[in-house]
Amino acid sequence: MRATLVPPRGPISFDASEGEKVFNSIGCETCHKNTFVTAPAGTSINGGAFKVPTALANKVIHPFSDFLLHDVGTGDGIVQNGGLGTRIQLRTPPLWGLRARGRFMHDLRSHSLDDAIQRHGGQAASVRSSFNALSTTNKTRVLRFLASL
Repeated sequence: MRATLVPPRGPISFDASEGEKVFNSIGCETCHKNTFVTAPAGTSINGGAFKVPTALANKVIHPFSDFLLHDVGTGDGIVQNGGLGTRIQLRTPPLWGLRARGRFMHDLRSHSLDDAIQRHGGQAASVRSSFNALSTTNKTRVLRFLASL
């Protein structure tokens, strides 16, 4: 996984570009961060099992994730590394490469991007509500933005 290339981004149309602005303005960017900087060289991760090499250090990437645990209402009961309270939480999946997928969310139960958005509850319920309050044009723009990733 560490050597896998970043999925290329698809064409960025006007609607996709505008959709990214809407995506950010309604709060999706809170968890699905556009920009992420990798850890400095020498940083120990995985309980000290791996030290970040210079080649992977301080890289600016655009995964559309914060890689943190959140309760979005679809937890599967599996305890994450963080104790029993994490059984309802999921690590924010990167959205890069989204355009190449046909099923969405951690359990692959969503067959459309709109359905995946509608399944966001818990900490993401207010963002889902903000998406639902958008005009049809802006909803379409957000979906086109996501389809460009």
